[in-house]
Amino acid sequence: MRTRTATWKVTWRWAGVLVLVVGLGLFELVRRVVLATENPNLVPSLILLGAVVGPATFVVFVWGRRLSFGVDPVLVGLVAVVGGVVGVVTAGALEYDVLKDLGPFQMAGVGVIEETAKLIAPAVVLVVVRDRRAATGLLLGVASGAGFAALETMGYALVAFLKSQGDISAVDQTLLIRGVLTPATHMAWTGLTAAALWAAVRHRGRSRWMGRFAATFVVAVALHAAWDGIGTTLSYVVLAALSLGLLALAVHRIGHRRSPYGRRVRAAR
Repeated sequence: MRTRTATWKVTWRWAGVLVLVVGLGLFELVRRVVLATENPNLVPSLILLGAVVGPATFVVFVWGRRLSFGVDPVLVGLVAVVGGVVGVVTAGALEYDVLKDLGPFQMAGVGVIEETAKLIAPAVVLVVVRDRRAATGLLLGVASGAGFAALETMGYALVAFLKSQGDISAVDQTLLIRGVLTPATHMAWTGLTAAALWAAVRHRGRSRWMGRFAATFVVAVALHAAWDGIGTTLSYVVLAALSLGLLALAVHRIGHRRSPYGRRVRAAR
């Protein structure tokens, strides 16, 4: 007999498909109206949908995995919004000086700043809630990365629209690359580092676990720096696939056996 938890997991899996289908449908509807009417008032709606659909789908998809989370959807949504805003503002304020002063190490500096900024909201939750499961950290990290990626994509799409003097094809290209690939990387990197942070705190900051958190953070920064430094479509695809592969491996290890991220969590049956 299916348990209530299992039913919820199945429901959330289908919810992810629903979010994707409805979101893409609304995006295409707005896009067609913009092209037909050339009404600039609809461009913000187009950018918002193009930037949010991918991250929202991904967060709902992760929520539907066979993991045990210690937070509810409201808190996850709050972390996505607050984490995204705090992350973007913090990164924007600090990166101005980094880009001036670090010379050839600019990309590494940007990676450190952004990966740290995206951890602020999940770290605050870690302080105020009692749940220390790595799965919870992973979900909140993914949510914070999703909020950050959505806001960043909106900014890039707006700049593309203005620089192209209202060319919707420039917005489409930006949303295609950044609206699909960028959320995958940002959410994967922050999900991995947050899961490692949760595991380290759960094990009371023992050196072994703190070392693993530090190593995970370094990997995230390195991938981030490669993303910013190479800057080609092929590199974006490769880095997105690699990042999602690492996240999928972490989800598998957390959900099915004892792993570097914490104790085994029994899947709901």
